[in-house]
Formats: sequence, structure tokens, C-alpha cells
Amino acid sequence: MSLRSIVRELKEMRDGIGSTSKRGAESKHWLSRTKSHVAPDILATPFEPIQQGQWANLPSELLLDIIQRIEESETSWPARAVVVFCASVCKSWRSITREIVKTPEQCGRITFPISLKQPGPRDSPIQCFIRRNKETSTYLLYFGLVPSENDGNKLLLAAKRIRRATGTDFIISLAADDFSRASNKYVGKLRSNFLGTKFTIFDSQAPNDVAIQPNCQSSRRFHSKQVSPRLPACNYLVSTVSYELNVLCTRGPRRMYCVMNSIPVSAIQEGGNAPTPASYPQIFDEHFSPSPALKEKVPVTDLNSASLSEPPVSSQCSAEQLALKNRAPRWHEQLQCWCLNFKGRVSVASVKNFQLVAAVDPSHNISAEEQEKVILQFGKIGKDIFTMDYCYPLSTFQAFAICLSSFDTKPACE
Repeated sequence: MSLRSIVRELKEMRDGIGSTSKRGAESKHWLSRTKSHVAPDILATPFEPIQQGQWANLPSELLLDIIQRIEESETSWPARAVVVFCASVCKSWRSITREIVKTPEQCGRITFPISLKQPGPRDSPIQCFIRRNKETSTYLLYFGLVPSENDGNKLLLAAKRIRRATGTDFIISLAADDFSRASNKYVGKLRSNFLGTKFTIFDSQAPNDVAIQPNCQSSRRFHSKQVSPRLPACNYLVSTVSYELNVLCTRGPRRMYCVMNSIPVSAIQEGGNAPTPASYPQIFDEHFSPSPALKEKVPVTDLNSASLSEPPVSSQCSAEQLALKNRAPRWHEQLQCWCLNFKGRVSVASVKNFQLVAAVDPSHNISAEEQEKVILQFGKIGKDIFTMDYCYPLSTFQAFAICLSSFDTKPACE
């Protein structure tokens, strides 16, 4: 049987399993509505395992060879969705697929949702673009160079701007139609102060090997019973973004400074590594059972009472945190404007355009080439269309959150 036939049957099997489980759930719901008696409060009988078909019991050597061929052949989206289908067949397929699929740092490709929390490649940047919708205050991040004509771009992340009396929140989600902090699609958020000069990036998932104090909160807009026990209402402070005040407009373009609380400066040194989370339990482990620590009661506070002047206290890490600064543009006499070399990825002049490089001390022994390397660049290419290119040690989520800070109004910085 050819590889294409295997892929086609995998898709059909996955669709069949989904429709079967949906019909079963609907029939049970209808039967419960037609009965008039009150059922006793006891645990329901566990569901019978779904028959996975002929591919569930394949020999491990053959299965490893099949998934390796699929992973090597389907390198771009939307064809790469087949790799995700392989991880959806059963636990054995999932474990082997996870073993084969490499991180974006190693292969330069985005496959699973956890890839959005892992550092990008070291050599060449991952190129994306952001589509802004002013009417709905939403920002959609897509994978690719520019928008395609057939609207077949892969959606990576979505954000929605929510204005508050004391600042602005950008809720970041995996879905463009679900921005609830009680949802398993919730990824993190960006919060600004009143002037729009200071931003704090919160992650729903703690970075690996970094001791960061979680800010466990839940909004009063959500009833406690609506929050799934699998999703602790915690936000981990992973970065801060500051814009220099420029009230008199005498210092040129915006100046920004980022402190990556979750990334040590040693990550960009020779032989250094950035924190790389390995799992995303809200997405892949559907039958995830909360640990005893998560079953304990979480202190509830009001999100609206928090402010940037008193951010969650983070424990002191032994490693120094990585800092990023925007590359200073040069003044072009003929064009009479500030210019940066975006290597063809930006075509429209905008105050939002920027490039970030490492801000390191000479004592860190960072090479000059590494100090000049553009880690993140963001710029405008059309009406409500912006490009975002990032590389190691930033992740997609961190880069997207930093770029979102550029969309907020900053009257004191321009």
C-alpha cells in the first residue's frame, strides 16, 4: 500500500471516530431528556474504548517507518496536518509521533500547539504575518510569507484587545473564536499600563527549568464551576516590554526594551540553551487527571485589581535574564525618514516597525555577530497586514505578544 493510501485512510478513520463519538453523545443526551425519573447521583459507567481500526496494532518498527516517511514528506502546511492526524490515532501512534517530530529549533517547522511555546530555529527565522481587524479588535497570526489568495494559511495564534479603565489586555488564544480564560484554548495574555508604556506578558504554562512565581487568578466574570479542573487559573510572568517616554517628540522613533524573565542570557552564549517545554497537557492529554497539587484550592483574586506597578513577585533565578532592545534606525537624507534594513519583508513606513537585538554587557562574552543578529522583526506591508519574523531564543507566543504591544496606543512615546 502506498504512503498516500495510508494517509488517506488515516484521515477517513479519524473523521469516522469523531462522528461516532458525537452521535453517541447526542443519543445519550436525548435519552436523558425523555426520562422523567430522577437518576441517583453515582458515577457513570466508563466509556468503552473506541475501536481504532487496523492501524492501531501495527508492529512498532513498521509504525516508526510509516510516521518517519510521513513526517519527511509533509513539510509545509496544510499538508503537514497529516502528521497531527498520526498523533490522533491512539496512544502508541501519539508517543512515536512525538518521538519523531522535532522542535522548531531543530527542524524549523511548527507542528503541534506546543511548538508555539518552543524556541525558534537558530539559523533562519520563522516567517509569519499578522492580520488586524479593527472592527472586532482581533489580531490573527498566520504561518507563511504573505497572505495567500485562497485563504489557506495556517492560523497559529489569535488575540483580542480588551480595553480597561487602567489599561489594555490582549487575550491570546489558539482559536479565533474563543478568547475565554476558562477555555483550554487560552495561551496567555499581554497587559499594559494606563499610558501604554509598560507591558507584561503572562504565560498560561510555566517555562521549563525556570523558577517563576505563578500569578494564580480567576476573573469574577467566570463562575468557579465553569472553570475546568484540568485548567488551573494561573498566569506566569515571562516577559516585560517597556517603551521610552517621548512626550516632546524630540528623540526620533519609538525605543523599546524587553526583559525575558524566562530566558537566561546564557541561552545566546556558545553552547547555551533556552527553556523548551515538552508537553501541552490541555491539548494532547484529553484524559489528563489533575495532580494533587492542582486539586488544592487556588487563591482567587480580581484580575482588574492587578496593576503593573505591583507585578507578581518572581523568585530570584541564579541565571541573569536576557534583555532585548530595538535596533536604532538611521536617518535617510534623500527619503527624509528613519530607515531599517528589513531585507524586503517590510514595505510600508510605520511607527510600529521595529527590529530587536540582544542587549548584553561586554562581560557576557557574546560575539559581535550574535549581538547584531535580529531576533525579532515586525513591520507593515499593507492595510492591516504586518509581517513577523522571529528566531531563537524566542518562541512564537513570546514574539507575537511583543508585537501586540506595538499595536496599543502610545501617545507619550511618539
